[in-house]
Amino acid sequence: MKRQPEDHLARDNERGNTEISRHVFFCFWYATRDTLAHAPRGNRMGIAALASILALMLFGDPGAPATPATMRIDYFHTGNHEIEMFSLEQVVIEPTLWSGNMHSPLDTTFRGKYLFEIVDPESGAIAWSRGFSSIYGEWETTAEARSMNRTMHESVRFPVQENEFELVLSKRGPGNDFIEIWRIAIDPNDYMVHRESARYADQVIAIHTGGDPANKVDLLLLGDGYTAAEQDEFLAKAREMTDVLFATSPFKERKDDFNVWALAPEAAESGISRPSTNIYRDSPVGSTYDAFRSERYVLTFDNKSMRRIASSVPYDFLEILTNTETYGGGGIYGLFSTAAANGEWSPYVFVHEFGHHFAGLADEYYTSSVAYESPAEIVEPYEPNVTALLDPDNLKWKHLVAPNTPLPTPWPKAEFEEHSIAVQERRAKMREDDVPESEMNELFRFTKNHVENLFSTSEHRNSVGAFEGANYQADSYYRSEQNCMMFTRHERFCLVCRAAINKVIDEYALIPE
Repeated sequence: MKRQPEDHLARDNERGNTEISRHVFFCFWYATRDTLAHAPRGNRMGIAALASILALMLFGDPGAPATPATMRIDYFHTGNHEIEMFSLEQVVIEPTLWSGNMHSPLDTTFRGKYLFEIVDPESGAIAWSRGFSSIYGEWETTAEARSMNRTMHESVRFPVQENEFELVLSKRGPGNDFIEIWRIAIDPNDYMVHRESARYADQVIAIHTGGDPANKVDLLLLGDGYTAAEQDEFLAKAREMTDVLFATSPFKERKDDFNVWALAPEAAESGISRPSTNIYRDSPVGSTYDAFRSERYVLTFDNKSMRRIASSVPYDFLEILTNTETYGGGGIYGLFSTAAANGEWSPYVFVHEFGHHFAGLADEYYTSSVAYESPAEIVEPYEPNVTALLDPDNLKWKHLVAPNTPLPTPWPKAEFEEHSIAVQERRAKMREDDVPESEMNELFRFTKNHVENLFSTSEHRNSVGAFEGANYQADSYYRSEQNCMMFTRHERFCLVCRAAINKVIDEYALIPE
């Protein structure tokens, strides 16, 4: 059963504490910031003062101690194709309250390449756990990892602990079981634990308010490459992408389970880096095209700056909107997603990449070039929307498969591959020639129409089954439906992806009665 916003104050009185009121304060305050953003400059100070007075009257002193606060551990992840090691960088208490669901302390989705646990060193009890993936986890599967070492900056976030604890990191091993790879003792009361300030709080805008962050999914839309003169453009894009997300099932049906915030630190120059075309920017978040030398892959490798900026907002998930038109994006489970905000395909990219970040969905396409090497051994993937079909009788989405649907499930694979491979070759040549983005958009439209016409006459176009070709591999891996937003530039998620998304929403939005 979901909490209803109108019950917040009554529940606070019943419990005799102020934790929920303080969460409501943040919703209230950021919503007021939205009012400030559209108010005449001369009226802003008065509105802000009134907001503070009302907040004090309704919720008490927002500066008073509140539990739980948000703790972040920053660390360095170093290694290559064969070895990896970790070193502590900093322990931080962020300025905003913990926005996660305290009724779901242990991860039940079992997704991601890594798992972190907060463990009591005496009893071994796990206070908090979450699966996640990382840039390093992707990089180590590239050819570059065979020839050099690299170091990535990473973070884990969780409710602040009162007593000494151990952070335990585990990684997928043989059979995709988690194996411990790092353990470190942390004293949360050490005076070296840094108290971060909410440096960007006065720039945060509430785009959509669903209610108490403690039992909502809190999504931060973080703009990168927007100058002071382009702030209104960013807010328009943030609202547009929010509307796109909530027009897509299952987010459409779960809109009230979300809060959406927007923040774009002012950039000195417009845009972000695109090294393959000799464009370089020192943007606040550090986003860049050409991650792993893939022209369309947009990431930030500056985790420290990203976390420092984002900590002014109570967030669970984060998507970076780049002030660029060129097609591109990226998404890593539990870390962030990115989307070039100004292109014709930005709405699709935004939702597709959020599927990676939010629900740990695998890419289902396999004809586009990627930097990752093929797996040495075929095992059942941990991602919820792809399978190796090693045991058809126990297919992970078998409950959705009709009795008469064959496994594997036939589809016009050869025809699709002939067209798609030719298009990818043409696309690579167009990028090499640096053609206008309008020509690339035309190619994407042509491909989308061709694929939809091809699929429209397929016998199993509406079936759930096991369609060969997924997870960047033409064979050995299978997807659940012929088409999905994770396979082509389709408008909807398949049923399996929807269920996977709903499970994550439940982890953040549901509480026991």
